[in-house]
Amino acid sequence: MSTPGRPERECRSAQREGQRQRTDVHVEVSGRGPPLVLLHGWAMHGGLFASLVPALAQRYRVAVVDLPGHGRSAAAPLRSIDEAVQLIDAQFRDAAEPLRVLGWSMGGALALHWARREPARIGRLVLVGSTPRFITAPDWPHAMSPETLQRFGDELAIAYRLTLQRFLTLQVQGSDGGRAALHALRDALFARGEPCREQLRDALAMLQAIDLRDDLPHIDARTLVVAGTRDALTPAAASAWIAATIPDARLVTIPGAAHAPFLSHRAEFDAAVLPFLGAP
Repeated sequence: MSTPGRPERECRSAQREGQRQRTDVHVEVSGRGPPLVLLHGWAMHGGLFASLVPALAQRYRVAVVDLPGHGRSAAAPLRSIDEAVQLIDAQFRDAAEPLRVLGWSMGGALALHWARREPARIGRLVLVGSTPRFITAPDWPHAMSPETLQRFGDELAIAYRLTLQRFLTLQVQGSDGGRAALHALRDALFARGEPCREQLRDALAMLQAIDLRDDLPHIDARTLVVAGTRDALTPAAASAWIAATIPDARLVTIPGAAHAPFLSHRAEFDAAVLPFLGAP
């Protein structure tokens, strides 16, 4: 765990560098075979997928990404989802074949935009606990209210650790395996140092602005949408809408799961995802 105050100094340093701001994206690669990219959610890092990697690495060349401003990736201001995807895409421009991409939560939104922006680069998508829009609108009830999401940003400045811990609790709320999943999330949260709160606010603002609904009919990649019936952050109805709107998509719903089914319902998750990813 990082020493107290260190993340704040790193953030301010990155901001002072101005035009020299680092944009490094940390990627850990293991295994051999077709490329498979894993994208995590807001406030987390790629280490959250640690339990998935050993089995996947037997079949694929697994690339676990720390999203910009998260984990071991450099602090970089995220002004838009397009900018975030450009930084990620730059790590895979030399890929010899289309990528399989598994995105969870905010990582799922980035995966969707990536597939729309670079259709030749993405062959298959797995979207877990994902949504094209994270906040409600008159024509979009399948989300949190803007006030609820904004409260996370406001509370980061007041009770930083408590706010992140409360966010983790929401991710497993109502799940049959919620207690074990919550322990896994809490163990992973600060495993790569404390995330910089300025970076989290930038990413939260980006998340609030995301609306990919018009893009979904134009996604060419084969897509599997995985939803938990008790997901309080990205309701299962949002996943059903994704699966009904992307031309080549299907939905798998995991009863009793909340926002992190790969932690709480691993057997059901593997049974849905591994066959879809296909043989090497």
